Formats: sequence, structure tokens, C-alpha cells
Amino acid sequence: MRYPLAAAIAFVLLLEAGALHAREANATLPVPPSGVIGVTQQQLDPEFWVRQASQPDTVVLSADAMAAQNARLLKIDPTMHDLHALPATLGRAQVLEWINGISKRPKGALFDVDGKPVPVATLDALGANLALNRVPERQATRYGMVVRRADLRAFPTALRVFSSKGDTDIDRFQESAEFPGTPVVIAHTSNDGQWLFVVSPRYAAWMAREDVAEGTAAQVFGYADKAPYRVITGATERTVFTREQPGVSQLQLDMGVRLPLATGLAPDQPVNGQSGYTSYPIELPLRADDGRLSFMPALLQHNTDTAPDYLPLTRANIIRQAFKFLGERYGWGHAYDARDCSGFTSDVYRSMGVQMPRNTSGQGVSPALDHTLFTAADDHAKRESAIDVLEVGDLIYIPGHVMMMIGRIDGEPYVIHDTTGISYRESGGGMRRVKLNAVSVTPLRPLMFNGTQSYIDRMTSIVRIRQAHAEPQQH
Repeated sequence: MRYPLAAAIAFVLLLEAGALHAREANATLPVPPSGVIGVTQQQLDPEFWVRQASQPDTVVLSADAMAAQNARLLKIDPTMHDLHALPATLGRAQVLEWINGISKRPKGALFDVDGKPVPVATLDALGANLALNRVPERQATRYGMVVRRADLRAFPTALRVFSSKGDTDIDRFQESAEFPGTPVVIAHTSNDGQWLFVVSPRYAAWMAREDVAEGTAAQVFGYADKAPYRVITGATERTVFTREQPGVSQLQLDMGVRLPLATGLAPDQPVNGQSGYTSYPIELPLRADDGRLSFMPALLQHNTDTAPDYLPLTRANIIRQAFKFLGERYGWGHAYDARDCSGFTSDVYRSMGVQMPRNTSGQGVSPALDHTLFTAADDHAKRESAIDVLEVGDLIYIPGHVMMMIGRIDGEPYVIHDTTGISYRESGGGMRRVKLNAVSVTPLRPLMFNGTQSYIDRMTSIVRIRQAHAEPQQH
């Protein structure tokens, strides 16, 4: 840096400007008993925000444009995997690159759910279970399908580990989750035989063997292309209970999951012991005892929240879909049968047909999505000017977190996000921390990243899902 003193002064002025603006915003916002500044009960109703949205029912991304964007995402985004494009055989180098990219031995201390240190011997055993020496030079590409909501893990283990004593939420081995019907490539098997290293369109990590059924490429890809189908548009739904077929009984189906309808069934005959006239007969993947893939009909009640196709991408639908998760427990890496901040935003958009990378680090900079980047060189005024033109559905990224714009009250922008908690400066200048651990509505401007920087000052990117693709901007 050629002028360190000048740069330091500019940085301090940036922080002071941000802190001043946050305090000014806080001074006009009430603090209710919940401690969530500026939020009243009426603001927890999605229709409150739909009513004030501009052209709430106008489609902002057509089906054709969406298909083109999704195809572009698979083709050029480095965090995505186009399973159709993988070769007929996989080389050892490629498989090791996938495994080593996620199964990195932790450098710091780890603790179990009881707050006890995880022994070095345990970490050694996990490393040995990777069975890296057993990856062949060449192997035929194997395909599979996820048969139930399944965790993706950094290591082949269900052991939950944490960075600090007392933390039992942020499991450092939990990466993500996949849903029934997700196609995967099976790249490797753990030494104990209980875990498979799988590559899904959005992630590559370890999954319990019992959650994956192996099939042919034609079976796996054919299932995804079947029509007609139903799309889950509720936060979560479940198939009906069936004693006859426990593998498809009360199966959790999350927002955005697409399920083909079962065909060839006699309408007057029961499905798994129950009449199907009040339900949609859907087709679900099933894992046989030998691990092979088959398909089985199941019932999804008519009164569940589903649609015959992806919902139109409108501002009203963005708001209503996001609010269906309001109050859901925060689940790091899709833990707790829930989701985290980036899982929340991607699941909401997926119900309208938009595919996105899994993590904030990928979403905020994806070359397939229209985004505006911010660096340390951008002053507070530039950041505020970007906030002033936020639209409903825009995604705001700070390091490790993403929020969704839902509207304004008296000019102040509000967001919905899946968050562990918020911090803001009280009128007297002191910092207040409110633990939320849930999908929550909050104003944006008061939120503090740390004692000196606001969320706006730490903003790294804004993503806007709209009609035409444009080259990414950088301030």
C-alpha cells in the first residue's frame, strides 16, 4: 500500500460513517419486548409486504430465461457439477480432488456434544476411514439416487463436533443435505463400508450408504425428466403413512423438490393399502436390501402445499415462499431437518425453478447470476446507494451470511434471513445481542457485524434474480 496513513484514515472514516448511519436508523426504530428492533407483529405477515411491493404479480424471470440461466449455472459455475457431462470412467486424481477438497483434517481443537475434547486418535481413525489408498486409477462412473432427506458430511461419520465448548449447533462435520430424488455420482466407499462419497449437482461429500440407491444412468436421469409431476411449495410436507411400504412412509419432502406422478395405476385400486382418490400418487426412489435402485408409488395428500409446476417467479411469490419458513429453527448445513441462511434462500428460489449454488461463498459470486461486488475500497456512500435501490428478492451477502430483501418501512430496508442472532447499538450507544436461531424478519441498517462495522459496511455482494443476464459489476 503506497499511502498507509491515508488509507487508514479513510478506513476509520468509513467505519465512523457506517456506525453513525446505523445509530441514526436505530433512533427511529422501536424496540419491542422481543428485542428484535423495528419489528412488530403485523410485519410478520407476508401480506403486509406483498401489499406494498411494486407490481407484486409481475413475472420477473420467464421460464425460458430461467432454463437458460440454470443451464449456464451448471456449465460455468465452478461450485456446481454437471453429472451428465462426467466421463464414463473417473480417474484417481479427480476422485482424490473431490475428497480432499472437503475432508480436510481440522487444525484447531474440536469438542463433542458434551464439551469434551475430540481425541487425536479419533481424528486419525476418521482419516483412515477415508480409504484414500483404495481409490483406483480408473473406475466406471456409478450413479445413484438419494432415497430420503440425507446429510452430507465432511468425513464418513455421524460424529458431531464443535469449535467451542457449549456449542451444540454448529457441527463442523455437517456440510449440507440432499433430498429424495436427487441424482448423484458414487465416487468412493469408506473403509468401513458404511459411507459413500457422492457428487450431487451442488455438492460433493460423504453420505450414509443407506440413504443412496445405486442404479443406471438411464434410471437416474430418466426419473428427473419424468412428467407430469408435483413440486413441493410448502416449507416441508410428508407422504402419508404406509405400513406396507415403510421406505416411502411419512417421507419428508422439502420446498422445491420435484416428484413425478406415478402412472399406470388403476384409480379404483388402493396404493399401499390406501385409496388414492384424495391424494396424488407420486413415484419415489427406493433402496433395495442389496442397495439397488427401484421405484415405488406413494401418496401425497391433496391438501398438502404443492403445485403442478414451479411457481411463477414474482415478487409476491418470493415473499410468500420465504415467509413459509418464518420461525423455522436455524440448522447449520441443513441440520435439524431444517436449513441455514444459504439453504433458506436457495430452497425459496428453487420452488420457483431457480437453481443456485449451495453456500454463500458460491452464491454471492456465481458467474451465472447477476451480481454486484463490493470491496474494502468501496466507501459507505457507495454501499448506501446500492441499498437505496434494493428490490424485493435481492440477496445481500456479508462474510458467511445472506439476507433477502422484502421491502421498506419509512425508507428503511427490511430483510428476511435464517440467522443465529442479531446485534445492534442501543440508543445509549451500547451493543445489544439478541439470539434468534430461526428464520427472522429484521431491518437491515441497524445490524452490526462487530463493534465497529455494520452489515452494510461488510457487504460483499448483492445478487438479483431478474430477466436478462448481464456481466457482473464491481464497484
